[in-house]
Amino acid sequence: MYIERKAGSLTGPARIGRVTFNRTGRTIYYRDQVFHRIVGGGFKSNYYDEETGEDYWISGCKRRGGDQLYATNVPIEIDEDVREEYWRDIRREPERVHDRAA
Repeated sequence: MYIERKAGSLTGPARIGRVTFNRTGRTIYYRDQVFHRIVGGGFKSNYYDEETGEDYWISGCKRRGGDQLYATNVPIEIDEDVREEYWRDIRREPERVHDRAA
């Protein structure tokens, strides 16, 4: 999934990583973070961090790239455990499996 911290801004630090969902799909778990769905949507965000209350934009990765809500030239870090799968299966660019940022 694409995970971007908003924290009161239109853009923020982002990464691509593997998440898990609870049974209802309204809660996302990523590493040691727990995100809850914002009912009715927030300002350019759709989840908030349970511990900090900060807003996040979390969405599926797109085949053509452009995962960010607003296009920027800020590189998106890719977690090591999903890097190869992201480039090979999602983006269909296997020649880039060693790239650590999108």
